[in-house]
Amino acid sequence: MHPSLGTLGHRPWARPGGPWIMAQRWHDLLFAHWPLPPEKMRELVPPELELDCFEGQSWIGIVPFRMSGVRLKGTPGVPGLSAFPELNVRTYVKLEDKPGVWFFSLDAASRVAVEVARAWFHLPYFSAEMAAAGEGAEIAYRSLRTDRRGRDALLVARYRPVGDCFLAKTGTLAHFLTERYCLYARRQQGRLLRAEIHHAPWQLQNASATFEKNTMTAGLGVELKGAPLLYFSKLQEVVVWAPEPVRT
Repeated sequence: MHPSLGTLGHRPWARPGGPWIMAQRWHDLLFAHWPLPPEKMRELVPPELELDCFEGQSWIGIVPFRMSGVRLKGTPGVPGLSAFPELNVRTYVKLEDKPGVWFFSLDAASRVAVEVARAWFHLPYFSAEMAAAGEGAEIAYRSLRTDRRGRDALLVARYRPVGDCFLAKTGTLAHFLTERYCLYARRQQGRLLRAEIHHAPWQLQNASATFEKNTMTAGLGVELKGAPLLYFSKLQEVVVWAPEPVRT
């Protein structure tokens, strides 16, 4: 059994009955979130999806991290293909009472991973030149999108954890922004898909960050204003199920 499946009681709904198809490890994640008016977010998200708001407020997140151990179930990781930096821009939505993540973009330093994710999960993945290096407790992160299928996007940031680890309590904003167990995507033909995921509860820390360059939301017409809400997590083990069509 995958180690992430040892803890199930925290899930908001039962895990899928079928077998998971992919495992991943996520390292040195920064959850950086900015509030965005729901009326603006409504313009950016498919109308079939309900915006998932916290106390009436929508949020847009930028999440840089590193992946390792990316593999299909029953197979070992492939050297050179199973570990790479990744960066996503996201918000939160609901459908059929299942709150999840809607991705505006996902950048990765593996062209193979980008093409597989586009074909299989129908997610807006883009190739990028990326580097994520630990300098003591601090992570120096850089991502420059090189994929012509997406608009120019650059992130240059440094971030670090602050304080002790904690588990976010149900009903708090930290829990709302991080404890998500599915993602939504759209096929080119327009059909919405849901892919279920599972992991243990997030071990979070508060964080500090400096953004030298950040144009990740420029292509959405979104200007990020004010200081972001920041959380850090050192490691998460994740399993993913195949995407399935959902009723709308």
